Amino acid sequence: MDILSGLNPPQKDAVETISGPVLILAGPGSGKTRVITHRIAYLLRVCGVKPSHIMAVTFTNKAAREMKERLERLVSFAVKDLTLGTFHAICAQILRRDGKVIGIEPGFVIYDDDDQKSLIKRTLNDLNLDPKQYAPSALAAAISAAKSQLLTPNDYAQRGRSYFDEIAGRVYEQYQQRLKDSNALDFDDLLMRTVLLFRQHQEVLEKYQSRYTHLLVDEFQDTNLVQYELIKQLGGKHRNVCVVGDPDQSIYSWRFADIRNILSFEKDFPDTKVVLLEQNYRSTKTILETASKIISANLQRNPKKLWTDNAPGEPVTVVEAYNEQEEAQFVINEIEKLVGRGEYSLGDFAVMYRTNAQSRVLEETFIRYGTAYRLVAGTRFYERKEVKDFLAYLRLIQNHSDIVSLARVINVPQRGIGDQTQARLLNWAKSMNVSTYESLRTLAQGTSDSPFTPNTTKQLTAFFNVMEKFTVKSREVNLTDLFDFVVESLGFKGYVFEQPEGEDRWDNVMELRGVAQEHNDLPPPEGLASFLEGVTLVSDVDSLQEGGSAVTFITLHQAKGLEFPVVFIIGMEDGLLPHFRTIDDPAQMEEERRLFYVGVTRAKKKVYLLHAFRRTLMGRNSITTASRFLAVVPGDKTSSTSTGWHEKNDFSSALYAWNRPSLSDADLSGQKASSLLPATALPELQAGDRVRHSQFGDGTVISLKTTKDDTEATVAFAEIGVKKLLLSFARLAKVV
Repeated sequence: MDILSGLNPPQKDAVETISGPVLILAGPGSGKTRVITHRIAYLLRVCGVKPSHIMAVTFTNKAAREMKERLERLVSFAVKDLTLGTFHAICAQILRRDGKVIGIEPGFVIYDDDDQKSLIKRTLNDLNLDPKQYAPSALAAAISAAKSQLLTPNDYAQRGRSYFDEIAGRVYEQYQQRLKDSNALDFDDLLMRTVLLFRQHQEVLEKYQSRYTHLLVDEFQDTNLVQYELIKQLGGKHRNVCVVGDPDQSIYSWRFADIRNILSFEKDFPDTKVVLLEQNYRSTKTILETASKIISANLQRNPKKLWTDNAPGEPVTVVEAYNEQEEAQFVINEIEKLVGRGEYSLGDFAVMYRTNAQSRVLEETFIRYGTAYRLVAGTRFYERKEVKDFLAYLRLIQNHSDIVSLARVINVPQRGIGDQTQARLLNWAKSMNVSTYESLRTLAQGTSDSPFTPNTTKQLTAFFNVMEKFTVKSREVNLTDLFDFVVESLGFKGYVFEQPEGEDRWDNVMELRGVAQEHNDLPPPEGLASFLEGVTLVSDVDSLQEGGSAVTFITLHQAKGLEFPVVFIIGMEDGLLPHFRTIDDPAQMEEERRLFYVGVTRAKKKVYLLHAFRRTLMGRNSITTASRFLAVVPGDKTSSTSTGWHEKNDFSSALYAWNRPSLSDADLSGQKASSLLPATALPELQAGDRVRHSQFGDGTVISLKTTKDDTEATVAFAEIGVKKLLLSFARLAKVV
């Protein structure tokens, strides 16, 4: 196969420019994945670069798999020696090979968000701090923010400005020590510790710089400070750094992605060659012109002139419904109409929204009509209890120091080892200055006086003996055989079937076994380590297959990188899109506009933009204001309609709602301005204060930011996590 055949001139230019830094600015649907894979194939087949000298970084496992499959079709020889994966997966490999010089043992486990919060709760207990007053989710967010800026616990403590910062600094320090004791790293550690490894050990960095002569990075606009530092470190010797991205699709600042990385790449690499990919192969001309008009209002961007040879296509349909129920009803009616005509199948449709909560009414409507749908970011497979329980056993087999996994399974299935016994065991281990698992070994050997009764000693010893048996087996058999051995030894099937929906839960365990089977070709215990690393780093969209026989429900954030023939974007109202917490921040408003742009450009053939006259938002049913973003949608590219609610209810037409006098930016939920608290009545709060919200419950104020006529509070709520609220609207009450 001719590697350059089928590429347009800019794509060929991007593929053939192999020396020096290259910035590829790729518009949506412009074939950037094709360019990256052909560029790698060109390096391999034409330039003779060895696969082991190339690193290609993606942002999802799904993208990495797709890239690998395309490469295998392009080149005739195996590409298994190519380093291809996500930042986190590649950094995990580096740390397993070379992390020992900074105190990281190769068998470390990777803690996910739930594990992180569990460990923070234990840390709070050690520090005699109340988790109800200092929400673990808020502290986890603060620690993650610190690591994304390469701040160690000592750095963070020196920068602290508030009482909450002081508390967070103490927790951060103890949390890191607990991670070390558990031989564990969290997601942020994978990146940060790799950067620190390279900074502190030049010889390790030089080894990787010498190995990787060519570095390619996809979705570069989504990199944060740590990821960009890694790129500069690895590409510092040969400088053959090719980054691909689009500032117009930078939508992850809440995950600390920094759009400045792509905007300033040419300053950091002055001899950069810039290649523009402007031809769109995905969407109709109408969709593309609409999207271009939407994004043109942004200032933080590299201007591009997107164009396509595709047909003009149908107008973008703007729909006004009375409420969210009618909105969902219109979506399902339109889908059934288009499917009934034989024009599309259910898998061709995606319904997108700004917040996860918007899926509820959609789900209820589709269930009522018996129409198949798949919800991206419902309860993730690897977060289901039975799956996490079994994974905890496997993690503890791999790493006996894993205190979070040990605490999860020591009484699963029930062995009569309650919370008081576990607390006593933990304290006893501390008194002997050993890990909890080693204290169990001491107990089983009977070599020390213990604080336990004979019956409790028997129960704890039995658990230890089971784990030792599992550990020995893990070194002798492949992963599936180990899986079956653990299931049988624990009576895990019976335990699962005793729980509600036991049959479905057991199906999940068997699905996990299927994943484990994919690692049977690796010798023990490598198969176990590979399996655990893979399931920890999986993301919500990794298993999403486009097409199929169900409508996709997905947030706009998760939709990036996907495409569908028909896209519905619901909730096009001020307060939802743009979200109410962004309206007073120009930079955040630009990101909201980019989010809208991303949603529209996922569509190939048809786009529907829906808004409701009334909506229940944060527990309040109120009249809304159609999104200000609709005002820039070209009138000659749209077809406007409604569900007919104003005729049925004798209302005057609100069809062109964006032409109505809009409410002030402070009126973010559509409430009448008089219902908001006047500025003089705003509650006096400071970081660290405990507050109560009528819907979200109790929380802790993390930070406060004064806007032109209001104050924005970032609050960590115990049940739902971190929220940003305007004090004039949220009606927070200070808890004394």
